Amino acid sequence: MRKHIVTLIFTVVLLIGGTTESFAASSTYKVKKGDTLYKIAEIHNVTVKELQTWNSIKSDVIHPNQKLKVVQTESQKEVAKTPSRSDDDNVVKEITVSASAYTANCNGCSGITSTGINLKRNPDAKVIAVDPSIIPLGTKVYVEGYGYAIAGDTGGAIKGNKIDVFFPSKSEAFKWGRKDVKIKILK
Repeated sequence: MRKHIVTLIFTVVLLIGGTTESFAASSTYKVKKGDTLYKIAEIHNVTVKELQTWNSIKSDVIHPNQKLKVVQTESQKEVAKTPSRSDDDNVVKEITVSASAYTANCNGCSGITSTGINLKRNPDAKVIAVDPSIIPLGTKVYVEGYGYAIAGDTGGAIKGNKIDVFFPSKSEAFKWGRKDVKIKILK
């Protein structure tokens, strides 16, 4: 009897260990309605380009129920576990910009950024609209008085050293107003 219990325990341990390893090696993500490659990449701490390469995708088009390979290297997993949010961030450049605010809750606003972030579904997202020739889309930034954000949108009036910071409500956007702030562009 004791031999059977030991064998059973050993078998369970092997099964659990094998399942965990195979799951880690072949992580997949099932696309949901409203997902974008940008959003999926952000969730898994990988780039859109990596998702496209791993899944042989040549465009930004994905479909609900599509299964995507989501692979991370060990160094990416470590970054995902311990995100840096200190003054020691790798600052590439620091610039002063004129910052206004915007919201997704206005007449005619879709709430979908130019990179595909749904701000109505993600009201706590920290997103700024930028001139991509100054700050490339997808860049991580630190905005004085706003915090860490992603350059995830553009706007018709956003040219040169101007940005718009996203707020979930009109009152918060009005409260921000327009001001000159420093931005740290991060690695």
